[in-house]
Amino acid sequence: MMDKMFKSGFAALIGRPNAGKSTLLNHIIGEKIAIMSDKPQTTRNKIQGVYTTSDSQIVFIDTPGIHKPKHKLGDFMVQTAVQSLQEVDIILFLVDAAQKYGAGEEFIINKLKQTSTPVFLVINKVDQIHPDNLLEKIEQYRKLADFAEIIPISALKGNNVETLLKQITEYMEEGPQYYPEDQITDHPERFVISELVREKVLHLTTEEIPHSIAISIEQIKERENGAVYISAVIVVERSSQKGIIIGKQGRMLKEIGQRSRHDIETLLGSKVFLDLWIKVQKDWRNNQYQLNEHGYKEDEY
Repeated sequence: MMDKMFKSGFAALIGRPNAGKSTLLNHIIGEKIAIMSDKPQTTRNKIQGVYTTSDSQIVFIDTPGIHKPKHKLGDFMVQTAVQSLQEVDIILFLVDAAQKYGAGEEFIINKLKQTSTPVFLVINKVDQIHPDNLLEKIEQYRKLADFAEIIPISALKGNNVETLLKQITEYMEEGPQYYPEDQITDHPERFVISELVREKVLHLTTEEIPHSIAISIEQIKERENGAVYISAVIVVERSSQKGIIIGKQGRMLKEIGQRSRHDIETLLGSKVFLDLWIKVQKDWRNNQYQLNEHGYKEDEY
């Protein structure tokens, strides 16, 4: 009896900011590896999530949302997203069912027409609209490009995600198992920890803060009792932002620390002591040296 064929490949998640790419990736993988926020442009690096079954492995790349860049960091994010289109077997173009078609979608579709990679149109957040409006949305997009598949889902609730995974596997060819079956991401723990802290800052702070922060993990050290000590620096661009993150009588920083520690303990399976510091680096998003220091390296795009 012949062994069952093992299929594998790479799938890029692409779409406008806040289309739900990170939510979908986290739902598929079953653990939080991509930052989720109600604020757009939260993903900055390509994050690989690995989904493995008995007969297949899909490696997902979650790209930064494509948007009009306003600084060097923005340039990095957009170029990272566009480059990923050339490196994968399937492109998943996520659109928000509740949002109107606009210049952002048009920009992405024009980029997609330049690649021969199969493109799935994944219409997300279908739980937020009437079924009749969904049919109109499908017809609208069907006229704009030649999509290999059109699949409506709700990433948050998990609706139709299994169907999406089956369709992706159908398009994959026979290939190797790139990662061990129990590995869910290729990122080191240090990176995932920094993203968990950054997520908490995004959730808790005002509009002034979100995209002017970076998280630098200075030290991770296991203590004799099995607990893990972590020292992390929250980098901001202005002194006023430092005050906002500290909060009245230090309450905001304490809340960020408590929420971060909870998720990090879940990730590591150990008790965690988290030491948070704040540093001001003026205009770091336009300083290539500081971008490199925070992981946004020019030679990677």
